[in-house]
Amino acid sequence: MTWGATPEETTRQLPGDDLLPEPDGESTVSIGIDAPPEDVWPWLLQLGQERGGFYSYTWAENLLGFDIHNADEIIPRYQDLAVGDTVRLARADRFPETKLEVASVAPEKSLVLRTPDQPPWWVWAFVLAPVGPTETRLLVRARIRLPQNPVIRFASQLVLDPVTFVMTRGMLRGIKSRVENAVNDTYTADVEASDSESNR
Repeated sequence: MTWGATPEETTRQLPGDDLLPEPDGESTVSIGIDAPPEDVWPWLLQLGQERGGFYSYTWAENLLGFDIHNADEIIPRYQDLAVGDTVRLARADRFPETKLEVASVAPEKSLVLRTPDQPPWWVWAFVLAPVGPTETRLLVRARIRLPQNPVIRFASQLVLDPVTFVMTRGMLRGIKSRVENAVNDTYTADVEASDSESNR
């Protein structure tokens, strides 16, 4: 449950940790992206079903009828996200309770989501850590509180751990490829425009 993360990243205090200070389970995964945080941030803002999706494996996301559509571009109408807003994980008519709310937003630094109940049973944090001027580490930390029933706790871990690992890894790879493709396309367009100007 620490795919891609360094030992320092797995032990670092991250935004959202205080919302569930003693979790029953925690995962911290990370990936390097060849782009600055400001190029990664818009993709995080549009996370959610009926928004930009979760950039993971669409076939798996929709296997149970979640109706996820993963965007391959920045969608301006999904760039406004504030504390208290709802981020759905699946379609509302079939899965009305599968939703998170925005707990905190620090532009180009972190986005923290949580379940609406008090205290939350799940906190999901997305953190952007710059590495020099043109690289970012994207950290995703999940903290959960499991039911007290030992049988349900065991069954939850047995099912949730591998599913969460696979889908979160897919999401990080999906974000990385989208960000880097967009940055490369912008760079190519700028070079072509510059060449065009110099040839006039």
